[in-house]
Amino acid sequence: MASYYKLPTEERSGIGTGSAREIRRNGKIPANYYYHGEPNQNLAIDKKDFLHAVKSGQRVFECDINGETVFTMIKDAQYHPVTEEVIHVDLMRVRRDEKMTVSIPIVLEGESIGASEGGLITQATSTIEIECLPTDVPENLMADISSLELNSAMTAADLVLPADVSLVSPEDTTIVTCNPPKAEVEPEPELVEGEEGVEGEDSEQAEGEEADGDTDSKKDSSGDADQGETSKES
Repeated sequence: MASYYKLPTEERSGIGTGSAREIRRNGKIPANYYYHGEPNQNLAIDKKDFLHAVKSGQRVFECDINGETVFTMIKDAQYHPVTEEVIHVDLMRVRRDEKMTVSIPIVLEGESIGASEGGLITQATSTIEIECLPTDVPENLMADISSLELNSAMTAADLVLPADVSLVSPEDTTIVTCNPPKAEVEPEPELVEGEEGVEGEDSEQAEGEEADGDTDSKKDSSGDADQGETSKES
């Protein structure tokens, strides 16, 4: 029989903001316990006990509620927006003989073939949904990417699941990809405003000077011709 981390809890009668603040001042966390078909219960958990339970790495906890030993999971936790301390917890009862659907984190391991060839590894999905008994809930799922080649991807169907654990997420869910880096595109040189106009003005000015030069040359030629005729007459 598997052993579970024992999470001490106590009943609380007060409800509302004032009562919750008083509980927190005493070093405890307000909590709600629920299970389908049963009324919800208001509980309080010592902050140190809760942090130790979370750090234990287990996902199912043994609690004593109303004199009965029950097994629970942390369904939700609320955090203070500034201090990031846990300010409220929801505990959901689970039965060891009933399968449940949970979301499990995915951890990549190994160095892919594509990465050694310059490819970029991108993890598209960080969690995956599985179904299993509370006693079989793994802490995480390892995804071996050592055989991942360039321009290829690993899907949920490629994950190796523990025994008695089945996949709930679609099999074609992309877990990780390996793609070549994007080629850098050199930006085209920008045309500075006014350059085209200046160039046009320079061309027009050059053409004007050339035309003036032709006119002066014609005048000089005409003058030389007149001088020649005068010399003949003399």
